[in-house]
Amino acid sequence: MNIIQFNFKQIKSRPLSSVLNIILFATGVTIISLVFLLKDSFENQMDKNAGGIDLVVGAKGSPLQLILSGIYHVDYPTGNIDYNEAIELSKNPLIKQAIPLALGDNFNGFRIVGTNKAYPTIYNGQIEVGSLWQKDFEVTIGSKVASKTGLAIGRQFAGVHGLSAESDDVHESTPYTVTGIFKETGTVLDQLILTNIESVWKIHDNHEHDADCDHSQEEREHEEGEHPKEITTLLIWYQNPMGAITLPRLINKSTNMQAASPVQELNRLYSLLGVGIEALTYISGFIVLISALSIFISLLNSLKERKYELALIRVIGGSRFRLFAIVILEGISFAIIGYMIGFILSRLAMLFLSSYTDNNFNYTLQGWVTFTDLFLFAASLIIGIVAAIIPAIKAMKTNISKTLSQ
Repeated sequence: MNIIQFNFKQIKSRPLSSVLNIILFATGVTIISLVFLLKDSFENQMDKNAGGIDLVVGAKGSPLQLILSGIYHVDYPTGNIDYNEAIELSKNPLIKQAIPLALGDNFNGFRIVGTNKAYPTIYNGQIEVGSLWQKDFEVTIGSKVASKTGLAIGRQFAGVHGLSAESDDVHESTPYTVTGIFKETGTVLDQLILTNIESVWKIHDNHEHDADCDHSQEEREHEEGEHPKEITTLLIWYQNPMGAITLPRLINKSTNMQAASPVQELNRLYSLLGVGIEALTYISGFIVLISALSIFISLLNSLKERKYELALIRVIGGSRFRLFAIVILEGISFAIIGYMIGFILSRLAMLFLSSYTDNNFNYTLQGWVTFTDLFLFAASLIIGIVAAIIPAIKAMKTNISKTLSQ
């Protein structure tokens, strides 16, 4: 029987203790691995979807809410802003480019965004089939929208008022027609339905007129003439670094609009998440240390039961180093098995969470291997060796004659 076979024989001889050691170790590895998988995937998604946008301008309210709704489309907007005022702002010489967005409707949970044809270029959007919208009520849809809704070129659909898929207020009188589908980009573009801003305005003008159907024709015409054109957000890129110094303060203090920096708000969000990540890492690390202590106690106690076997190994020619290696290998085996189980469980958990975010937020978590996994594997080996080092030394010092005489 070689040393590896002997090692697994010893592990199987103590099933309850062995299973407990492996479960503890696997639990710690699962939590640590999953936390860093989620962290890397989340930050990667946020960075990819930021699109290099320097500033988001919208209605006053929460800056983070403005960023999440205007760039990532996972929150409700803070309100609307006057279109003419936003266009006037975009003429500022410190602004290189400004892209307006008008929100308000969805289809099966996918947001309908009124914008211009510069917006898809932020994410290197390329047409897979069809073409970009050309006229009012024509749309170009993301790859995820097409795959999940079954929409195809030439198909018509009616948007639902609001950003919740549960709304019953359907714009049946003004359907959209699909003219193109974007290639998959792995960004927020995959889950959006893009059209021109005029389409969004016309639909909501009609919606408001229908809601005010009790008014006289004269009153409705008067309201239509005075109805201001609004958008939800304005995405801005600076002409030079001076824009970052001047524009946010200028907008926040001298206009009815709010300016929020994606970089600042994301850093604030990361710092808040970092507290939770750090806490979970400490908890899982503590579990791993308990596991290491459990392995140590288990190996130490097993020496009493195995002292005759170890003595016999010496009698038949086994060296002291062989005894040392047997116990060290057992500690490493616990660590490797625990790591492998933890690795698999963390991926299964990641798969479940990815499915959840995809179904509820249309975001798919990406990234299944991180640098942390290599570090965690190396750390697992070290922990297994450290937990077994003292029992291994005691095994190496087994007194043959005294043990056999007993």
